[in-house]
Amino acid sequence: MLYEFLAASGVLALLTMVPGPDMAVVTRRAVAAGRGDGLRTVAGITTGLLVWGVLAVAGLAAVLAASATAYTVVRLAGAAYLVVLGVQALLAARRGRRTEGPAEPLAVAPPAGHPWRTGLVSNVLNPKIAVFYTGLLPTLAPRGLSPHTGMALLVLVHAVLTVVWLGGYVLLLSRARAFFARAAVRRGMERITGVVLIGFGLKVATAAQ
Repeated sequence: MLYEFLAASGVLALLTMVPGPDMAVVTRRAVAAGRGDGLRTVAGITTGLLVWGVLAVAGLAAVLAASATAYTVVRLAGAAYLVVLGVQALLAARRGRRTEGPAEPLAVAPPAGHPWRTGLVSNVLNPKIAVFYTGLLPTLAPRGLSPHTGMALLVLVHAVLTVVWLGGYVLLLSRARAFFARAAVRRGMERITGVVLIGFGLKVATAAQ
């Protein structure tokens, strides 16, 4: 059972480290509003994972994964949300103005919305999490435990890995805060994350179940 648990944890670690919408959302909040906002966004994303985990253990996420209509509704809502976040980032970059030179901070407002809520919504509206939790997670659950207990344990492991990975990423960004505070760099990061978020939104919108 221990070997199966470690193998499952390794798979979850690899999936956690793959760049995706969560990392793009965290990058924007951390760069634009600082470490505190970045960590609160991570907390929201982790809460979203726990919500999906509860639904998966209860069997409700399987209904979503099996229903083409429900899946499409959540997929399009999630895609629209990512596109909105991307457009907000591009508009923030456009509104950003230089003060005395490229080394000066940009006079732009923090991203709209509470960071925890932003992370939560972006994750809850990600139907791929439902498919992952109902399709792959049960196959990774250690055989020495009941299916519900095994899945619940792996959901907790996934949540901890997410906090460690994205939280560490936020701390690294905060150490380079002076660099990201430069007008040209910050405006460029807003543009990049905006394009990435819109790209992820379009990918989610056009993805098949």
